[in-house]
Amino acid sequence: MSQMLWLIPALPLVGAIINGAIGKRLPRAMSAWLAVLMVTASFGVSVLAVLNLVALPEDARVIHETLYQWVGVGSFSANVAFWLDPLSAVMILVVTGVGALIHIYSVGYMAHEEDYARFFAAMNLFAFAMLTLVLADNYLLMYLGWEGVGVCSYLLIGFWFNRDSVAVGTDEKFLSPRSSATKAFVVNRIGDFGFMLGVILMFWTFGSLAFEDVFQGAETMFQVGAPVITIMTLLLFMGATGKSAQVPLYIWLPDAMAGPTPVSALIHAATMVTAGVYMVARSHVLYELAPTTLAVVAVIGTLTAFIAATIALVQNDLKRVLAFSTVSQLGYMFFALGVSAFSAGIFHLMTHAFFKALLFLAAGAVMHAMNEMIDMRRLGGLRKYMPITFATFLVGALALSGFPLFSGFFSKDEILAKGFAHGEVGLWAVSVVTALMTAFYTFRAVILTFGGKPRWKEGEIVTAQDEDEHSGHGARGLHPHEAPPVMWVPLAVLAVLAAFGGFIGLPHVLGTNYFDQFLEPVFQQPHVEISETLEWTLIAISTAAALVGMFIAFRFYRGSSTAPARLTSYYPWLYNLWVNKYWVDQFYDFAVARPGRWLANAFWVDVDGRIINGIADGLGRTFKNVGQSLRSLHAGYMRGYALAMLIGIVVVIAIVVMRP
Repeated sequence: MSQMLWLIPALPLVGAIINGAIGKRLPRAMSAWLAVLMVTASFGVSVLAVLNLVALPEDARVIHETLYQWVGVGSFSANVAFWLDPLSAVMILVVTGVGALIHIYSVGYMAHEEDYARFFAAMNLFAFAMLTLVLADNYLLMYLGWEGVGVCSYLLIGFWFNRDSVAVGTDEKFLSPRSSATKAFVVNRIGDFGFMLGVILMFWTFGSLAFEDVFQGAETMFQVGAPVITIMTLLLFMGATGKSAQVPLYIWLPDAMAGPTPVSALIHAATMVTAGVYMVARSHVLYELAPTTLAVVAVIGTLTAFIAATIALVQNDLKRVLAFSTVSQLGYMFFALGVSAFSAGIFHLMTHAFFKALLFLAAGAVMHAMNEMIDMRRLGGLRKYMPITFATFLVGALALSGFPLFSGFFSKDEILAKGFAHGEVGLWAVSVVTALMTAFYTFRAVILTFGGKPRWKEGEIVTAQDEDEHSGHGARGLHPHEAPPVMWVPLAVLAVLAAFGGFIGLPHVLGTNYFDQFLEPVFQQPHVEISETLEWTLIAISTAAALVGMFIAFRFYRGSSTAPARLTSYYPWLYNLWVNKYWVDQFYDFAVARPGRWLANAFWVDVDGRIINGIADGLGRTFKNVGQSLRSLHAGYMRGYALAMLIGIVVVIAIVVMRP
């Protein structure tokens, strides 16, 4: 089994190659289910690999598989090699397990799309890149997967490149898939530049990029607080802020909702955005030697969680509420990493994958039933028409809100408890307030979408913003209905995971934290003891925050309450601050985009038309003239060839004679 790790990323790659090469010539069903089969098979191999790992002694749970030497220059070498330990085991199960459910859901959701094969090829390619990232045994191979998921994200967000916009029934700015994909790609490149510099500094410092060499070298060569380790970890964290959408590089993720909803669930809830969290956790040895960087990580994470939660309070697009919620929950994960609670951060990564993928896919089912309409102000009353979607969405909402005994309750409670025990009382207090806001905006979405009376009419015509023949959507009457089984079965499975997935990580006062024990060989951290009284108190506070947030949402949005409108009129400056997302996009446009466009116009040169084409045409004319000149030497006359041979012999004899 240890020699089969390569199959885990290879199977989705095979699916991507087949669909990319001949997918258009295959039957639609074969193209889709081939992609599903490859990811599902990868999940099966992952399960077998993890079982094989668990069978090893606890202090020897590492499976290392080297395929071949990739780079070998002087004393430096890097292999295509895979590293399976408890941390990467959690990641491959999440990527392949949740990924397989999203692929199945996509069979129904994307059924009307013309370019079916291209979509599933990109989905499989993304799975390959993400699995390469999490299984890599060195930073160079990790960087390859890191860039791969960025490219696949660009392809998937911009899948509807032929549409000018994708929003329906909202007075907010419509999203362009093309510009949203470009924005995601550019912002991620900024973060990736820092990650690249960190890897270069790592190679310059240790002479190797293999995890074992780097971590052993760091522990033996440097003391806690060494400047080079601090700079290195800050550069790596810069990459994490881009990939995992942290302040100030979070602006790409909400606009990424322009892609199809399965893309939102796969990339922006369950996998890609967690790459930064995984990278920091994997590099925990370096970060523990850099307390300054850990403090930065904790502050940035808490700030991101709070800012994103305030913005989510006033969003009207259901998917955008979930997008800002994702940014906020990622902030919680980084807060955990910043207080050295690495296992708690990974635990929340896993539970978040369950309930956030569920919420996105349920939102997609609403869009599927309502002709792509996603403005919550125009929905309402869907509980009657979509009972399965409502029930599963409610489970995801309870988990996200931290309602007792649901998965998000256990993982978020552990983060808050570890933060308090670490002494970060101020950051803990901000995180508790953020938890209250999380429960509020989540149940605001539940009530506006599924509760109350319908704010739409049966048969009402909703016209998509773009009726391109490739989009598969046009002007149709509203007839809400439950999603087909191929879509709601994945919802049901994710709902079970969101409801019960947290029981493997119980607080100390309630039982055994098996998840923490599983990851202990990786992080090897001493258990922080807190009294039972304090732990119960912290649990009570986090539970109260969730319940208060839910209660306020019910009071504000059940019936005909005028409280939201009154608050908006009382505090218009605060509402404008949040609804305009702190004007961060406007600032970037003013400070970066406009000067860039001005410089581009001021120094515009037709590089393609004048320079590149000029060089190509010039080379062509040069070789043509040389060929015409040489052609005259081959006239077919024997005397000409004899003369040429004579001249050549004379030249050779002259060179030999004249040699010293």
